[in-house]
Formats: sequence, C-alpha cells, structure tokens
Amino acid sequence: MDLKKLIREVLENKDCCAATKPTKAPILNENLQSRVLMTENMKYHIDNKKPLTENTFRYGSKAFLDLWAEARYLYSRNALSVSGMDKDIITETKLGEYGMFEGQMVPLDMPILEEGEITEAEYQGKKVQIGKPKRGGASGKKFYVYVMDKGKVKKVSFGDSGGLSTKINDPKARHAYAARHKCAQAKDRTKAGYWSCNIGRYWKSLGGSKNFSGYW
Repeated sequence: MDLKKLIREVLENKDCCAATKPTKAPILNENLQSRVLMTENMKYHIDNKKPLTENTFRYGSKAFLDLWAEARYLYSRNALSVSGMDKDIITETKLGEYGMFEGQMVPLDMPILEEGEITEAEYQGKKVQIGKPKRGGASGKKFYVYVMDKGKVKKVSFGDSGGLSTKINDPKARHAYAARHKCAQAKDRTKAGYWSCNIGRYWKSLGGSKNFSGYW
C-alpha cells in the first residue's frame, strides 16, 4: 500500500520522505515493557519487527486508524520508540483521531479520494488506470504508468532492465539510489525520474513481496 501516498507526504511536508530517514519497526521502552498494555495488532508489529507503515489493514478502516491512535498514545507516554515515516506520521499528523465536521465525526488528516479526482481515463482508444505503475514498457524500460499531463493522458516508461528486482530489497542500495538521483527533488509525476524514485511504494502490486516506504 502507499498509505495514500504516505499520508500525502505527511501532509505536504516533502522533506519528511528523504532517503536518509529509514523507517524501522516500533520498539518498546525497555524500562516499561512489563507495564505496557497494548493490542494484539501493535504487539504483532513489535514482535515481527514491521514498521507501522507496512500494516495490512484496509486503508481508512477502524483497525487501520486505531493502530495509529494507539501508537501515538504510547509514543506520547515515552513507552514506544518509532522512526522514519512512522515517526513523521505520528508526530506531524493526527491520523487515527477524529473531529466534528458539520455534525459528524470524521477522521483527521486522512487523505481520501476527492470527488472528481481522475483515476481512470482513455488512452489510444482504451480505458487505462491513472497513476498505477505496470510491468512492461518500451525501449528497454521495465515499467510504465499512465498520468495526466495538461489535461491529456501520457504514458511514462521508466526503469532499466538491470538488477532493480534484487537491489530494491537492499536498504543501502535504495538510499544510495535516492541520493544519487536526487529523489527528494523529483516532484513531477509526468517524468520517468519521479516514478523510478517512488517505485517501491507500488512494489507489491508489481509482483514484489512487499511495498517500501520512502524513495527507491
């Protein structure tokens, strides 16, 4: 999952996703381990050393929101240590909390699909998904994605035919690639560089074992 583009790059703070901030699994404060009460869902992430951004709950579900609320509660009481994107989401957003809007309780800081946002369009006479990378491509490229560019659908091919599949599982290789290609500055979704830098967020849907937070 891309956690709705990692909570819209932690609510538009683009620097939060720099490759120098890897996300590790949450860790309990050693001095409080015997006294910390937590749900089985949180215990699963700690025992299996999985970052909260890799949770398997449906985006926007109660379980999804409750996990972030619980993490924030434990973190605020110095019972839980978090890093990288987990920490950014916990400290810079209110994901998991609720507020009143026009008489209804609504989840805070949870990007949702806005009415009218384009997810499907027509390209050369066929319906295509917008912003969903696929395997395949042209001119030796390994992937492609359809994007909207000035009101028209554009096909962007990216990724070479080299060892991306193996290197993406190496955190050091991902961080080095992001630094080398200046991924923190790659903001244009109509360019191949943007998608190469962010391919990890879609890796599971492309046949990989899991998605990766942050840049490639």
